[in-house]
Amino acid sequence: MKVEELLQDLRELIEDAKVFPLSGGRCLIDVESVKELLDDIDDTLPQEVRQAKAIVADRQKIMNDAKAEAENIIRSAEDKRKSLVTQNEIVRQANAEANEIILDAKKKSRDMRDAVNQYIEDMLRNAEEMLAGQASALKKTRQNIQESQHHGNQTPPPVQKPTPPPTQE
Repeated sequence: MKVEELLQDLRELIEDAKVFPLSGGRCLIDVESVKELLDDIDDTLPQEVRQAKAIVADRQKIMNDAKAEAENIIRSAEDKRKSLVTQNEIVRQANAEANEIILDAKKKSRDMRDAVNQYIEDMLRNAEEMLAGQASALKKTRQNIQESQHHGNQTPPPVQKPTPPPTQE
């Protein structure tokens, strides 16, 4: 189960709590159910952190693949340039063409690296925002529950719903 679903279950448990008459809005909730949901949330968060780490590992593989491809392109261009160095006019043309290929390969390599970095950065930012929002909502919910247990006659503060991170398309 995802953290969002577990938090929704916790909200529903609190919203469905029975209100004591003449108690100023105090409610009765099943503490064991709340503790169980909080434990499930604690168990689920590390899984989502592992997913974020997998994204970082994928980034490294993509970067390594892009670097290897760029090196192959450069090596191929250099080999081509060396093979064309036999005649005077052909040598000049070959050098110009090889240099163009090398520059093009380096540009493509930079472009690919920049695109990969931007993609990974966006994914990590989204994951970080999601995890931060969930952690904040969890902390607020725990504080609300602790405050409602410690303050016998006071009305518990309202549960705040986490704001989802902005989606990028």
